[in-house]
Amino acid sequence: MARDPMLDIRSLRVTYGTGRMQVDAVKDVSFQVEPGSVYGLVGESGSGKSTVLRAICGLAPVSAGRIMVDGREVPSPRSKAFYRTVQMVFQDPYASLHPRHTVDRTLSEPLAIHGERDAEARILQALREVGLGPSFRFRYPHQLSGGQRQRIAIARALILRPKVLLLDEPTSALDASVQAEILNLLDDLRRNLGLTYILVSHDLAVVAHLCDRLLVMRHGEAVEETSSETLRANRVESDYTRSLVEASQGFTRRTPQAGAPLAS
Repeated sequence: MARDPMLDIRSLRVTYGTGRMQVDAVKDVSFQVEPGSVYGLVGESGSGKSTVLRAICGLAPVSAGRIMVDGREVPSPRSKAFYRTVQMVFQDPYASLHPRHTVDRTLSEPLAIHGERDAEARILQALREVGLGPSFRFRYPHQLSGGQRQRIAIARALILRPKVLLLDEPTSALDASVQAEILNLLDDLRRNLGLTYILVSHDLAVVAHLCDRLLVMRHGEAVEETSSETLRANRVESDYTRSLVEASQGFTRRTPQAGAPLAS
């Protein structure tokens, strides 16, 4: 029996400006994400993939189309209930954490906003889930490594127990060795907590490692929807997707460590 999609994006359009200054950042993009799966958005810089995530969570203006989450159309502006269901992890873990807030304050803030009790127990649990102990609770971002900062950003996203995580290049600002650790952590969390992910990345090795299906984007448009298995076998349909695969393989041959997440 087929399950209803956790996310259903229909003819999404994001437009900035008006008249001659108008820019169509996303043009009639549609896709569905099944519960518990990982869906990838892939493309070069400026392809509109991150804008899709920002539109879903209310950080970019939706000029047309429909966004359904867990069978319900999302309101505009987004409600508290929406942010209990959907959370986002940003690319730069230092920029997304307040430099003057301790880890404790960063994690307690969403609990306070949503009127949650047992904050201390929830914070300690969130730290354990991302592989950090209670000693990290009162540290500041500058006292953490890049990987530890991203673990805190993931813990903050998880602390309200959402069903969906929007992952915007979550490992691109990290060293190659730390990237694999964070990808494996995200995969474990998805399996243990039953999460659904949308992962934005320009790195095809990362996408092939985590994603079940993916959408290739270019200039704000959907080029091709395919699977990670098809991507690995280079059986893609469009010339543009094929060029991305070939470029990724060429880069991997010159620098083997870039393919580490794919092999793990």
